[in-house]
Amino acid sequence: MTAPHTGGCRCGAVRFEASAEPHHISYCHCGDCRRASGAPVSAFVGFMADQVALNGKSLKSYRNGPVERSFCGICGSPIAYVDQRLDTKIYFMLGAMDMPAYFKPMQHAYVREQLPFLHMPDDLPRHLKTSVPRPNQTPDGQGPNGTQS
Repeated sequence: MTAPHTGGCRCGAVRFEASAEPHHISYCHCGDCRRASGAPVSAFVGFMADQVALNGKSLKSYRNGPVERSFCGICGSPIAYVDQRLDTKIYFMLGAMDMPAYFKPMQHAYVREQLPFLHMPDDLPRHLKTSVPRPNQTPDGQGPNGTQS
């Protein structure tokens, strides 16, 4: 399958289309993603923001620090998140994609927060913290002085 890749919310009020292949597909086990999705683990498909068209008057968002998560204001479906530290990228919920089976996650992030009863027996790389380093941050999620960022 090749681009465009499409998706949207449950009720159809929000739609999006990516005109290129994703740069990132991963699972996230962090508590923030659990609360935002209501699921024990989330999966994301990342695209360059300038390759995405996002439409929907009902699109709402919630900001928590540098991360802004969007959702449909009608049906409540989680749609995507952006991180102001990664301003050229957008990450869509795998479940919001029209053809989610096409996007196989390539890694796990924040496995130190993985729920103890959740077993995902695969050979994918597992990151204790983030799988997408932010500026001034090492791949394990630490800032320049060894602090959490």
